[in-house]
Amino acid sequence: MATITLQVRYFASLREALGSGEAVTLPAGSRVADLRAALVARSPAHAERLGPGCAVRCAVAQQMCTDDQAALADGAEVAFFPPVTGG
Repeated sequence: MATITLQVRYFASLREALGSGEAVTLPAGSRVADLRAALVARSPAHAERLGPGCAVRCAVAQQMCTDDQAALADGAEVAFFPPVTGG
């Protein structure tokens, strides 16, 4: 089975909880939802911050996306960050 390796980056409160980032290997054809599921399975801290219902934004190659984003490419950078509020 072919695989892809992604570089995951965390920002703001996610960075404080999970570190600056990590490399993740997934099956080719995986989407952001598959990546999130793999990350949630890594640890309770990942599950608490990236699991279903968590308010988290995502960007692939610096483009905002949703969990059903088209298939991820090998070497892609995926960033997760909490929603930004202003005031």
